[in-house]
Amino acid sequence: MSVESVKKFFIENGLEDPVFKLEECGATVELAAITLGVDPSLIAKTLSFSLKDRNILIVTKGDARIDNRKYKDFFKTKAKMLGHDEVADITGHPVGGVCPFGLLNPLEVYIDVSIENYEYVYPAAGSAFTALKIAPLKMQELTHALFIDVCK
Repeated sequence: MSVESVKKFFIENGLEDPVFKLEECGATVELAAITLGVDPSLIAKTLSFSLKDRNILIVTKGDARIDNRKYKDFFKTKAKMLGHDEVADITGHPVGGVCPFGLLNPLEVYIDVSIENYEYVYPAAGSAFTALKIAPLKMQELTHALFIDVCK
């Protein structure tokens, strides 16, 4: 269902279905980079966080890490990731397949400036065995995301 919701998201937005199946598991940045034969920085990882009043997603380059000080300065609270058991219930995607497309519930999406200038990146597409290739600016346009600086 999760992969289908990603495909449907693109079709409903007047685009071709960009989802492709991976030959091997891409559940982690390292596995996805090896499977796709690309640098880990080109993997767009989608992290799920809980704020006091809502849940959000932050998309970063694969080898980036959240900078707790920058996060707290921007969101005015300490970074608290959703638990593994909460992710699928909130996003509709399993851990290892989370992306900002085809979400079960409306969530605010933020994209770290670490990927803003890349020509394209590879986020998961609803499962650990699917991905897609997309320009960060197109991702921002489709998700109405805000570019922010919260990574080291």
